[in-house]
Amino acid sequence: MDKLLYTAMSGANRSMLSQQVHANNLANVNTTGFRADYERARSYTIGGDGLGTRQLAVPQGTGSKFAAGTLEHTGNELDVAIRGGGMFAVLVNGQERYTRAGELRVDEKGALMLGQHPVADMDGQAIEIPDYRSLNITDQGRISIMPDSGGEVLLEVATLKRVKPEPGSLIKGEDGFFRPRANTGAIAGDDTVMTASGFLESSNVNPVEEMVAILSTSRQFEMQVKMMKTAEELSQASTRLIRPT
Repeated sequence: MDKLLYTAMSGANRSMLSQQVHANNLANVNTTGFRADYERARSYTIGGDGLGTRQLAVPQGTGSKFAAGTLEHTGNELDVAIRGGGMFAVLVNGQERYTRAGELRVDEKGALMLGQHPVADMDGQAIEIPDYRSLNITDQGRISIMPDSGGEVLLEVATLKRVKPEPGSLIKGEDGFFRPRANTGAIAGDDTVMTASGFLESSNVNPVEEMVAILSTSRQFEMQVKMMKTAEELSQASTRLIRPT
């Protein structure tokens, strides 16, 4: 009976991980640039005497889906999205991290920020924006301003760093940013990555798919719990058979 119990328990554990992943996806359905996650598991054959017929479900962590979301027009000069493949680079504790989110802002010190993190230029340095009357971001990620000091000449101040890594080479951290899976350091910039100023990319989460997945894994979890209950009942029945009368 213990064999059945452990097999069912491994399946229930995998279902719980799946529920957490899909619930997190649903919670971020409206998060700009969010990449939906999926759970991964593999079967593990129990060794030992006898036939190798027992399989346990072993969770293998999560991966991310890199399908593009919908570009939504905002008209905000500091909103920017990636067209096609690619990502923006930001600095998190001095290290480059990558994202599809582009809801930028200029803080009180003139630093270009994404949330609480500086945005990187093509050299991997934090971007500083002088005082300006108007700002423009081109399709190549070049940032130009009309200086607040006067004059009508556009001043190019920086270029957003865009990268185009292979999707399988990245892993998502707990902060929601991506980093190279092999910790190979900063990824080289790619001038072929195009941007769209005045747009934001929506999450690529499909809420219908996530709800169906949650219902499916919920039923799987219930089935595994029933199997554990059956294992308990069989164990009790076996105990009664060998108990002296």
